[in-house]
Amino acid sequence: MKFTHLIEINDPLNPLIKPLSSEQLWRGLVLRAEQQMLFVPHLDGCQILEKSMDGLSRELQYGKLVIRDSVTYLPQLQVRYQVPPQGELLGSSLTMTIEQPQPHALFVRFSYADDVSGAVLSAEEEMVDGYRRAAYLQADIEMIRIIRELADNDGLN
Repeated sequence: MKFTHLIEINDPLNPLIKPLSSEQLWRGLVLRAEQQMLFVPHLDGCQILEKSMDGLSRELQYGKLVIRDSVTYLPQLQVRYQVPPQGELLGSSLTMTIEQPQPHALFVRFSYADDVSGAVLSAEEEMVDGYRRAAYLQADIEMIRIIRELADNDGLN
């Protein structure tokens, strides 16, 4: 499955939306990687195994399921999550890219991919992928909401 969508962060034409700076947005995206439990309520644990200026590796615990992943940073531009195949899980990735096409306009492009990309799917698998896409979109909208809330409370400065 490949899935990409764009979320508008700042809309210069809508004065009701308090704008975020690209620095605040960047800090929020990094915070999601480093403190995943703030953003994923059903996550039982997140342990950072290694950390550097370029990213980190971590273990995520969902009940008895433990997933290892790595996160890489392109400062002020992109956060990329890579989940290698493990156990019965296929490999997958998520790339969050900050886009600023003009001053004061700010977006995040979310690009999801898994190791099944290109395979012919049954109708049932297509339906499941549709639910996954909707869940990803909702999770990303919620993440931006949390980043805005943190920014409003000086949690990103």
